[in-house]
Amino acid sequence: MGKKTLGVALLTTAMLTVAGCGGGGSPNADETAAAPVNPDGVSGDITVLTNRTDLIQDGTMKKYAAEFNKTYPEVKVKFEGLTDYEGEVKIRMNTEDYGDVLLIPSVIAKGDYPKFFAPLGETSTMKSTYRFTDKTDVEGKTYGIATFGTANGFVYNKALWKEAGITEWPTTTQQFMDDLKAVEEKTDATPYYTNFKDGWPLSSPWTNSVGSIGCDSRASDKLAATDKPWEKGTELNVLDTLLHDIVHEKLSEKDPATTNWESSKTQLAKGEVGSMMLGSWAINQMRDAAEQNPDDIGFMPVPAQTGGTFCATLVSDYQQAVNIHSDHKSAARAWIDWFTEESGYAAKEGAVSALKADAMPATLKEYVDNDVKMVERSEAKTAEVNAIDNASEIGLAKPDYRQKLIDIARGAVDGSLDGYFDELNERWSEARQMAGS
Repeated sequence: MGKKTLGVALLTTAMLTVAGCGGGGSPNADETAAAPVNPDGVSGDITVLTNRTDLIQDGTMKKYAAEFNKTYPEVKVKFEGLTDYEGEVKIRMNTEDYGDVLLIPSVIAKGDYPKFFAPLGETSTMKSTYRFTDKTDVEGKTYGIATFGTANGFVYNKALWKEAGITEWPTTTQQFMDDLKAVEEKTDATPYYTNFKDGWPLSSPWTNSVGSIGCDSRASDKLAATDKPWEKGTELNVLDTLLHDIVHEKLSEKDPATTNWESSKTQLAKGEVGSMMLGSWAINQMRDAAEQNPDDIGFMPVPAQTGGTFCATLVSDYQQAVNIHSDHKSAARAWIDWFTEESGYAAKEGAVSALKADAMPATLKEYVDNDVKMVERSEAKTAEVNAIDNASEIGLAKPDYRQKLIDIARGAVDGSLDGYFDELNERWSEARQMAGS
């Protein structure tokens, strides 16, 4: 299976050449896709768009549909798996034909959700049941329910780290660096793997860790109110300095231009690679790759503590939404509710359920056993942060700026860490003025 892509809205719908919305007339934005009270009478053919082509190919989604039909026998579910999910759905959203249920593409600015999706209910009501509701909250209404959430941290090979003499999680970035050096000196493994070429592991996993350093649920929101996100001591400064130093100290792969995500899973599973910054969704993939020794795969929090406690951000993965043009909104909503509450999908993926009542998954047992504080990151200011990010052309959830950071660290391009941070701060500050923050 390939990567997971967190649905962080970064671009505006100006990229979509849409007249009005969805290519048709103006839909009724008040037409709520309300949760069905009774399965009786819910009917219709619905198309569900998904990025999980693997689960379609292996028959898993078909099995989910069969279970769904035991409750909703009059609803026929068809799946469309899209390899380039973001790119293909962006094009389709120039029309009204973008499925009945879909994962909200990152290209859609949060403020434009009412143009494309049917509201699912009042956020004030839904937030007591679901995690991550503020991710899709627009003026008091929720437009998407998370497929699942993910905790952030480092996937690592415990057997390898033990071979290097490390048995406890580092509590500071300096200790983490020292541990990587021990792996370098005492084993034949590459201590850290950037996945530079694939790019996405340099974007979402690192940016999603904003909030872990200071155990601050509003750390991401606060980016909308600062001119210097990379000032010394800030979350982005600490995280990006760590990445820079790992590469600068030659503790990562020798040639970042040749990295490969799929092979990196096997390398970590075999102990050829020591660690990677990823979301908790990756744990099962790594354990599957480990085959005979799945227990060798561990998950540690970002190396920082607040009051002696590790913290890990919880962030939403893609959010399921109902196409505002759907002729079968009740059936579409029935699928979303069933998939969230009854399918067991989040648990099978080793991910955090969108349902607040559900316990943490077995993949996060180490976090639970070691009292790692889970910080559900606020998305209240996402629209403002995205507007500044777009105007700055930095791309907090894109790989480009961290790829340049790595190139500076390895001497492939001119520059220094402090100079680059100054440049990023200047671009952010100017963009804030442009965006009116």
